[in-house]
Amino acid sequence: MTSYHDHNADRVRPELLEKARDMAVALVTDAGTPLISDPGYKLVRTAHETGISVTTLPGPCAAVAAMTVAGLPTDRFLFAGFLPPKTAGRRKVLEELKPVRATLVFYETGPRLADTLGDIAAVLGEREVAIARELTKLHEEVRRGQAGALAQALAASSPPKGEIVLVVGPPVEEVFTAEAIEDRLKAALETMTVKEAAKHVAAQTGGNRQELYKLALGLTGRT
Repeated sequence: MTSYHDHNADRVRPELLEKARDMAVALVTDAGTPLISDPGYKLVRTAHETGISVTTLPGPCAAVAAMTVAGLPTDRFLFAGFLPPKTAGRRKVLEELKPVRATLVFYETGPRLADTLGDIAAVLGEREVAIARELTKLHEEVRRGQAGALAQALAASSPPKGEIVLVVGPPVEEVFTAEAIEDRLKAALETMTVKEAAKHVAAQTGGNRQELYKLALGLTGRT
């Protein structure tokens, strides 16, 4: 047995992955489920990235089992059940979930999977996705990639069979430079008041509204 925790993970993880190339390595916890509020996320993610197969044991539900093998962040996640079957309804729900800073977990059917992935790419952007199918069964499969690319690949093949859990990574935090923020303010000021432009750009970039207001005043030549 090898102890693996937050304090030694960076040192122990390469050793465990090296062992996993020649033998089965099991990640277990003394309480709860591995990866759920647990340091195993980086171990599973790196295993996927280096071509090491990852599987899971039956657990309380398919959503949690999928989280343990997806290789996506597990510190915050939201289970959202099944999305609506029609595109309009599905995109409406995805718009509501777009601001959520957490991994999203859905159940889905094979015939709808390609369309759902296409809508995810269109509404949420090109996020990382894991398709976990038939978990803990004979034909278990985990496919990982960008939502749009997976949608295209699935649309060109027969719909997958079995029970499917769709795990969608959280939004990637965009870093805005001072120049980029100024450009957005200039564009907003073409059609908005100073106050409106500051509020608009603050919502886009997460910047401080008062500071953006002062910057907008400077750009308009006002003080």
